Amino acid sequence: MSQSKPGDPTTLNRLYGRSSGHKLRKGQAELVETLLPQIAVPADGPVTAERLFGRDVPLHFEIGFGGGEHLAFRADLLPDHGFIGCEPFLNGVAQALGHIRDAHLANVRLWMGDALDVLRRVPDGALTMVYLLHPDPWPKARHAKRRMINPGPLELIAAKLKPGGEFRLATDDPTYLDWSLMVMQRHEETFEWLAESPADFARCGGWPATRYEQKAERQGRRAYAMRYRRR
Repeated sequence: MSQSKPGDPTTLNRLYGRSSGHKLRKGQAELVETLLPQIAVPADGPVTAERLFGRDVPLHFEIGFGGGEHLAFRADLLPDHGFIGCEPFLNGVAQALGHIRDAHLANVRLWMGDALDVLRRVPDGALTMVYLLHPDPWPKARHAKRRMINPGPLELIAAKLKPGGEFRLATDDPTYLDWSLMVMQRHEETFEWLAESPADFARCGGWPATRYEQKAERQGRRAYAMRYRRR
């Protein structure tokens, strides 16, 4: 992976965004205090399946899981796989903890903070799937360098995915869609786009709609889903 260069708008060293919103309900606050420490990704050292789950299992990594609906659905669907979810937003983490508790999910580990901090500690070629669903589009041109779909983060994702592993991306923002298609095309030697027709912009089986996506569609915005295979 190439190193980030100061001032290079195509690299990203950290994610941007708010970390908290409305006050947590009592039950949510209790989950953050009690359940989160039990399933939190360690703050340092390698992030491996053996360390997180005690055995070698296929690893999935979700960048910015929002309220955790997709993460919990996938973890429940694939109980023999391990899932790492990263989200800097406290309220989203609290919601995800509720899903994990209610579904008795033992195969999920969470990181409340910057996903890139964890992704860098995953061994190269260790991930089966990476999810980036409805990231902040940063629509202003001067903020384009903050978008997750940029060469720096993509090179990191590519390094951590095993050959044949899958990268799933979704957005309802037309500007971000155009930007993503352009950037991903420049990485076609690394990522193979699994699309042959307009119908391939729809979610495939086992890919649930997030609450954010449902809201976007109610407001008349189409959500686009894209799948890429690590060559």
